Amino acid sequence: MKLLTLILAAMLDVVPAGQAYLKQLQPRDSILIADQVEYGFQLDSLAEGTALALPDFAKAGNDTLVLVRSWQLDTTATLRVRQPGGKGRTQLYNVRGSIVLAPFEEGTYRLPPIPVLRGKDTLVFEGLDMEVKTMPVDTATFQLHDIKGQMRYPLTFREVLPWLGGAVLLAALIVLLVWWLRRRAKTGEEGAHKDPAYIIALRELDKWRGDKFWAPDKQKAYYSGITDALKVYIEDRFGVDAPEMTTAELFEALKGAEDLPADLREELREVFECADFVKFAKHVASDEDNARALPTAVRFVTSTYQTVLEEEQKTGDEL
Repeated sequence: MKLLTLILAAMLDVVPAGQAYLKQLQPRDSILIADQVEYGFQLDSLAEGTALALPDFAKAGNDTLVLVRSWQLDTTATLRVRQPGGKGRTQLYNVRGSIVLAPFEEGTYRLPPIPVLRGKDTLVFEGLDMEVKTMPVDTATFQLHDIKGQMRYPLTFREVLPWLGGAVLLAALIVLLVWWLRRRAKTGEEGAHKDPAYIIALRELDKWRGDKFWAPDKQKAYYSGITDALKVYIEDRFGVDAPEMTTAELFEALKGAEDLPADLREELREVFECADFVKFAKHVASDEDNARALPTAVRFVTSTYQTVLEEEQKTGDEL
């Protein structure tokens, strides 16, 4: 069995930073020929604005170990840490960097260490050995067979029935759409009843109930849906141009709202900040953040519109 080794130039003034990681992109109990693997490092608690310099592995591969994808940096977590002296909080990030490799020969591959230049320090992550196997073939019982042509079966009514049902359903939908358009043309949009802003907001928020939206690939839509509904409600309720504001501008404008409790405002701010990280920084929110986002939004709407109802009722009693 060959021992395949990648050689990396030696670097001075290096600092050991732990071990690199190796992850299969195809879930198996072993690495097979042509499988793609992710090889990289994990850095925790990086300050915002930290510059990283990564080694160039583009020319380090060969015919038996191919570089499929060059370096990619991802933010795996965002931390808010209180600054010394208690003056505000600062953002720290957990960052993962990785390349994708594909071996094309059986054997043991010695992957090189990964030097990462962070400021004046060179952090070196220890390389790993990768064992690549091939599918065993029993040559004693293996037999070659001719390639068989595609089998064809006669079309049955059961196979045609779903298509007929779909055609009938499509025709019914077209008829229903035509009827609805004609009715709308007759009634017109003038005089149509418009629901209050809080009813519209609660209806939109109700669409995002359930933990099915907590999956990493759905979190961006989940937080966008919640914050968009809240911005429309805030614009109507507080007279703030929320849809055109950043999170910082929005909550600066809400500071003057006397009927908005400070603790509820801060909880809502955390939801908006988490949404910004998910939408713009590829942050994956925790289940705790996901479970807190929607109830906080609903509580904000119900608390603020309840204040309006009480004021209207008080005005009516005085009259």
